[in-house]
Amino acid sequence: MPENPEETEKLRRIRGGDVRMASRLIRNLEDRLPEAKRAIKRIFPHTGGAHVVGITGSPGAGKSTLVDALIAAFRKQSKTVGVLAVDPTSPFTGGAILGDRIRMQRHAEDPGVFVRSLATRGALGGLAKAAGDAVHVMDAMGKAIIMVETVGTGQQEVEIINHSHTVVVVLVPGMGDEIQAIKAGIMEIADIFVVNKADRDGAAQLISELTAVLNMAPETPEGWRPPIIRIGNAFDPVPFSQGLDELAGAIAGHYRHLVDTGTLGDRMRRKTMVEIHEALRDTILEPILKDLTESGEMDRVAERLVRKETDPYTIAEEIARRFLK
Repeated sequence: MPENPEETEKLRRIRGGDVRMASRLIRNLEDRLPEAKRAIKRIFPHTGGAHVVGITGSPGAGKSTLVDALIAAFRKQSKTVGVLAVDPTSPFTGGAILGDRIRMQRHAEDPGVFVRSLATRGALGGLAKAAGDAVHVMDAMGKAIIMVETVGTGQQEVEIINHSHTVVVVLVPGMGDEIQAIKAGIMEIADIFVVNKADRDGAAQLISELTAVLNMAPETPEGWRPPIIRIGNAFDPVPFSQGLDELAGAIAGHYRHLVDTGTLGDRMRRKTMVEIHEALRDTILEPILKDLTESGEMDRVAERLVRKETDPYTIAEEIARRFLK
């Protein structure tokens, strides 16, 4: 394929850390424009250097406050940081309700930090469909740490494990999080637990219950036992800062563990398999669904199913034979 000078210049600017160009590409990814897919094809060979950290937990657990504080902690270590804050979709604009998180705007003038909100647009798991590609954009920009904060929507938020090397699960005393964590399967995906707002009543009980569950859990193939980090009130700066430093150290320690044990490659392969599945779905399934919807055939098929004239599997086989010759 011949070189396109304009696209080559855009790629050069993104790799140079151009925030405006990167933001435009991420917006085009959200809008699913064809040129965005072409750009990702060119960007992909320049990715793979970032440590991707997923931050998940229930709404109201204080994830955004922690992410904001972690930005400052990593910048003190001279690490460049990218943040993808995945927010609910506005019913009016289709965009992220909270925009580029207000709390994180104090980092807006720092060229080593890039914060971008994504709208879920109906995606399950509290993750936007464009999240994986947006991570690649930040990776190509040279960000050393990329934090992906989910909207926190319950059981499906475990999807974050498919996009991250390290998963941080944030829990809060008194919200029933210990039960929710076990129900949602979050216990299985967490590499690090954070008990946030640990000055509240119930913090000791929550830590005790988490410890008991971890003691009963079988040892992972990676040989990593998730630490439980206590973080106090953000308005009490000394203990809060100490907890944040411990958390930043645990995140770095987990990444070193993955590298030292050779299991980082396993996580990258898992991430790659998800990307292959998503790319196949986008390339094969989405055009078929679009064609069926725009032609009105989807409505006719639905009516046949309602009348029990056929079944979903027969319909799917008929469509597959027609489109995938």
